[in-house]
Amino acid sequence: MSTNFTFLFLAAFALTLAGRLWLTLRQIRFVAAHRGAVPDDFAERISLAAHQKAADYTVDRNKLAILTTLVDAALLMALTLAGGLAWLHDFWSARLVGLPYGLALIFSVMLISALIDLPFALYRQFVIEARYGFNRMSLGLFVGDLAKQTLLGIVIGAPVILAVLWLMGAMGSAWWFWVWLFWCAFNLLILFIYPTWIAPLFNKFAPLEDGEMKSRIEALLTRCGFTSSGLFVMDGSKRSSHGNAYFTGFGDNKRIVFFDTLLARLAPPEIEAVLAHELGHFRRRHVVKRIVFMFAAALGFLWLLGQLIDAPWFYAGLGVPTQSTALALILFFLVIPVFTFPLSPLLSRLSRQHEFEADAYAAEHTAAADLGRALVKLYEDNAATLTPDPLHSLFYDSHPPAAARIARLAQAQAAAR
Repeated sequence: MSTNFTFLFLAAFALTLAGRLWLTLRQIRFVAAHRGAVPDDFAERISLAAHQKAADYTVDRNKLAILTTLVDAALLMALTLAGGLAWLHDFWSARLVGLPYGLALIFSVMLISALIDLPFALYRQFVIEARYGFNRMSLGLFVGDLAKQTLLGIVIGAPVILAVLWLMGAMGSAWWFWVWLFWCAFNLLILFIYPTWIAPLFNKFAPLEDGEMKSRIEALLTRCGFTSSGLFVMDGSKRSSHGNAYFTGFGDNKRIVFFDTLLARLAPPEIEAVLAHELGHFRRRHVVKRIVFMFAAALGFLWLLGQLIDAPWFYAGLGVPTQSTALALILFFLVIPVFTFPLSPLLSRLSRQHEFEADAYAAEHTAAADLGRALVKLYEDNAATLTPDPLHSLFYDSHPPAAARIARLAQAQAAAR
């Protein structure tokens, strides 16, 4: 049985790796092939230089993605069939027992993964982002962020992992259900405390100043029946010139946050339209739907792990000759992406549909033309390609292609006349 599972894992691994590399190469070739001319729909609004910058930026990011995909694949093989995880188990089981052993084993895997990813993160930030004028982060700030993230991971992650491992060992055959309840509660707690306790560790948040912009936004919130705990401007410019706006929190702790880079680039009517789009996600219950979907998926995965945790072939088939709750947890979440990759288009399609719905909501409550102009500016400022490969987009893109969004907004604008 273990041999059969090994062959199944290797087949899924090979197909997923080949699929990811093929899609990335398609994206590189497609974007490069359309680099020479701005699409007709954008010819009057995007310069050729900006279009070519977006193409080059996309190609460079995807070239790096090829390398990281290969390294991630090698790490997965090293930890599983090559015996890395078995070695870590032997190392820690000779020194620790029970929950401390499980915590040390899981943190070891996380540390190895983080250390391997670190050079790529540095290259992405200080070479690619800097090459295209986006990086504003100093090396000191990068190191400071990394230290804060590590400390948070220990302070928050250690108790969570210990609680999960304890539940797995103490709650009998239905442990997966109790872990699921705990995981749901933990995620809701993080959503609630993130705006006021976690986000300020990395950025400064100042109340939006009184003026035309604040008056327009408050009027929009009133029209849409939305209440929040405040309107804030985040100093995103200290890390990047990319612009954005988002909602965070839930319940009575909802916040609306604008990057300072966004406010500097867009006109007040355009910012209002962008906010209306974000409000559309709230009013169409996209956030709730995504949380429900995430919790349902977590329940399904934990149930599946509950069926595998006592199966010797599951461990042996992945190169681990012994069994433990910590090993089961690590192995499962290491290999599950190999088997779920074919589902990517379904998840991306759902996300793109939500974006269309949010655009439609914005067109109902603000001028569709303002949102269209804002999107074009954001595409240009963020060097987002206007010509993605359709198949790559099908698998990976959470937002619809630029041409499709602008076309729908133009239809909404025409219908409103």
